Amino acid sequence: MVFKRLLGSLGVGGPTVDTVLTPGPALPGGALTGTVHLKGGDAAFDIEHITLELVARVEAEHEDGESEGVVVFDRFTVGGGFRLAEGEEHGVPFSVTLPWETPITELYGQPLGIVLGVRTELSVAGARDKGDLDPLTVGALPAQEQILDAFGRLGFGFRSADLEYGHIGGTGQRLPFYQEIEIVPSPEYAHLMNEIEVTFLANPGGVEVVLEADKRGGPFSGGHDALTRYTVGHHDARDWNTEVDGWVRRLAEQHGHGEYPGHHGHDAHHHDTHHRSGPGMGTVVAAGAAGLAVGVVGGMVAAEVVDEVGDLFEGDEEEEEE
Repeated sequence: MVFKRLLGSLGVGGPTVDTVLTPGPALPGGALTGTVHLKGGDAAFDIEHITLELVARVEAEHEDGESEGVVVFDRFTVGGGFRLAEGEEHGVPFSVTLPWETPITELYGQPLGIVLGVRTELSVAGARDKGDLDPLTVGALPAQEQILDAFGRLGFGFRSADLEYGHIGGTGQRLPFYQEIEIVPSPEYAHLMNEIEVTFLANPGGVEVVLEADKRGGPFSGGHDALTRYTVGHHDARDWNTEVDGWVRRLAEQHGHGEYPGHHGHDAHHHDTHHRSGPGMGTVVAAGAAGLAVGVVGGMVAAEVVDEVGDLFEGDEEEEEE
């Protein structure tokens, strides 16, 4: 879906902007390509700057409760410094690099309920206008996909995904928010934990994998959270089923719970614990009972997700649909 809007700051007769992204999902740390199409208005205008903003719907928690807002997490100037003649059509192709921590919006072609967009801003004759907004689709990196696929093969199910404002201490996190992919435990672990939250923090050298388990309490004690962090390479060749199962076992074992199934006493990979800091927030963006297959054999079991692309950032923009 592409939106086109008259340059509102100049009123009727101003140029129009229509940004078209290259079809298909982009990847974290990869190229985002497309073309900004301009059409001149009733007079000539000097196009000073064409800027792309990457924006995300993020949940935040504060003293008055929870709120939701749009966060700009990167900006790129892709053109400008030319005169657009009356009625002239002009295309500005672009290729920019997404931040490595850009959230995943889909897995195996199925949306996760994460809302990202690319907003085009024109600076014309000293006035600025955010004239175009397009949904941004981002797929998983190979290591991210393999880890999530392993959870699915081990019998875990997808519950929801959201973006939370704040910082995870002890990590190399750079964006002001992080993504949590919430999965329900397999029957083997259902009596030990309510859910596991998976966060990926990618960087040029690999991916930090943060796992947090909401553990069930016993009859004489309350539940608590267990959290661990691992680092993997982008193209590591591992037995991911065994690797991920070991991570989950260590989560179940953490804090001396002791009632985890099939423990074999192995702990081959270094891991450490840390705490999430900042306003710990976020609500489910896409929720539902698990049950939709994601599209590959042994893949994650997906919940019914809310496709918010059609009303992307409703209330923040006044797009005119083409």
